[in-house]
Amino acid sequence: MSLLHQLALKFVPGIGDVLAKNLLSYCGSAEEIFKIPKHKLLFIPGIGPKMAAAILNPICFTRAEKELKFLERNKIQAIFYTDKTYPKRLKSCVDSPMLLFYKGNADLNRQRVISIVGTRHATPYGKQICEELVAHLKAFDVTVVSGLAYGIDICTHKACVKHNLPTIGILGHGLDRLYPAQHRNTAEKMLENGGLLTEFPSETNPDRENFPKRNRIIAGMTDATVVVEASIKGGALITAEIANSYNRDVFTFPGRIGDEFSEGCNFLVRFNKAGLLTGYDDLATQLGWLDDVKPLKTQQLLFPLNLSTDEKQIFDTLKVSEQMGIDDLAIRTNISVSTLAMNLLNLEMQGLVRSLPGKAYSLVR
Repeated sequence: MSLLHQLALKFVPGIGDVLAKNLLSYCGSAEEIFKIPKHKLLFIPGIGPKMAAAILNPICFTRAEKELKFLERNKIQAIFYTDKTYPKRLKSCVDSPMLLFYKGNADLNRQRVISIVGTRHATPYGKQICEELVAHLKAFDVTVVSGLAYGIDICTHKACVKHNLPTIGILGHGLDRLYPAQHRNTAEKMLENGGLLTEFPSETNPDRENFPKRNRIIAGMTDATVVVEASIKGGALITAEIANSYNRDVFTFPGRIGDEFSEGCNFLVRFNKAGLLTGYDDLATQLGWLDDVKPLKTQQLLFPLNLSTDEKQIFDTLKVSEQMGIDDLAIRTNISVSTLAMNLLNLEMQGLVRSLPGKAYSLVR
């Protein structure tokens, strides 16, 4: 399809993403939308006389031509939602943007993509979590998405740059500017192994109403959203709520009772809106990534330290089986189920055993 026509559709006043995609389903392409006579446009659901007149007004092409020159001059990709490069996870969301503007080199459809978000007022505790979480994610070949805002967002991007992990900043404005301006240096480094993505064309200011829209992209283009620190009100909880509405995983780190920027995280856990992370490997475990990681050396599995007699027996029994239900394990070890459960919990906390669906267990290999 013609990029000029796609841009023109973007600039038709009053056409949102849902209606634009509905038009495309009826007409087949952006070009056809602008060729159809007004009386035929009126038969399309959601199109009235005012909207039909706006579609046929050539002024949207004047703006589209200007935007096209801007994109070409600045080597920015315009990604239409029917393009192969469009984020496939985001495409499945009913309110996904019709058109995205992207500058960077990271694959938007990488196998593993997560978002890390949080308060703009990050504490030393939150900054430490960002740094250490990103360092642990390096082993899993992950692309990390965030919003380039103050606080947790910029801490996340900086940690990704430091550890050479692809990171994408989702913006609430056009690519002809950068907000906050203090983050320009980090943003430029991100372009080397990551990118900047927005649904907003040039000349769009970072207005307040743009950021909730930006948050749906953060939630929609990722497998899971991790909330590091958040107050009870703020963009991070909005992103988590959107991710839940998209049926995406949400995780969070707990904080102390009474801490303002832990209230949001504790709220998410309390109302079962997020899974609890108490360690940096919890995320990989919950998302099933550990199965693809190179197994530990045999020597490490053969001689775990500081195990009790019962724990050693459980460990040796699981070593010869890919997984085993707790009832079978009780029979094999001749340990009562209650004692077995306690020992299995200890082994889990040591990172030696993992629990599986159906009350089954296996070694962490």
